[in-house]
Amino acid sequence: MNTTLITQPSRHQRSAVAMLLAIGAVALAMNAALAADSLPRLAGGKPDFSGIWQTTSAADYDLEPHSNRKDAPPSAGVVEGNVIPYLPKALEQRNKNFANRATDDPSLKGWTLGVPRGIYYPEPFQIFQRARDLKIVYQFGATIRTIHTNNTEHPDDPNDGLVGDSRGKWDGDTLVVDVTHFTDRTWLDRAGNFHSPDLHVVERWKFLDANTIEYKATLEDPQVFSRPWNLSVILYRHREKDFQLIEDYRYTLDFDDFYPPKPDKK
Repeated sequence: MNTTLITQPSRHQRSAVAMLLAIGAVALAMNAALAADSLPRLAGGKPDFSGIWQTTSAADYDLEPHSNRKDAPPSAGVVEGNVIPYLPKALEQRNKNFANRATDDPSLKGWTLGVPRGIYYPEPFQIFQRARDLKIVYQFGATIRTIHTNNTEHPDDPNDGLVGDSRGKWDGDTLVVDVTHFTDRTWLDRAGNFHSPDLHVVERWKFLDANTIEYKATLEDPQVFSRPWNLSVILYRHREKDFQLIEDYRYTLDFDDFYPPKPDKK
C-alpha cells in the first residue's frame, strides 16, 4: 500500500512566508502612498479637482438597470441595490414621467440639469478650484454651480434654485458636499426619475488616480423616496489637446430665426 507522508512546514518555511506577506503589505502601502502623493493638490495640500471631466456611463438614460430601448442603450445601472425606493404615489408619477419622457424631460427644453444629474449627463463639465470654493461650469446650458468650502453653512432664508445650495467639507482627501434648497423643476435622468423641493443630496468626490474621480451621491426626499439611496459613477479627465467646453444653449435655438435681427427681405 502506498502512503503519502504529510509534513508540517518547518519553522524556517513559516518565517519565509511571513516575511513575504510582510513585504507584500509594505509594497501595497508604498504604492498607495505614491498614488496619494501623485494627486494634484492645492497649495494647502487638499486635492485639486480642477480640470474638464466627463462620465462614460449610461446613467443619464436611466439610473436603474434597463435593457435596450429605442431611446436608450442597455445599462447595468448606477444605483446601489438597483432599485430607487419610491413611495407608492411617487412611483405612479415616475411611471407617468417615463411614459411622457419624449416630451416632458426638462433637458429637452435646454433647462439646467440640476444636481446630481449634471455630473453624469453625457457632456463635459469643468471645475475651477481654489481654497474657498469650487466652481463647476457645465457645458449644457452653461450653468455655473458653486461649492463653498470655506466652512460656511446653508443660508436660513435661501433662494431655492435648480442646482440647490452646496457646502463642502473635507474628510481626508474626500470632498463631502451637502446640497439642499432645490426646486422640483429638474429630473434625475431621461427615464422620468424625479424629486421634490425637499431633495437633500450628499456628494462624495474622491480621486482614484490623478485623472479619475469616483463620484458618489446619497439622495433623500421624504416626499418621494421611502429611504435614502445611493448612486455612483466614475468621472474621467479630458486630456485631448486643446479640448474645451463649447456653449450648448439649446433653449435659444427656437429664437435663431428672430435674433439677432435680420434685415427685411424684399
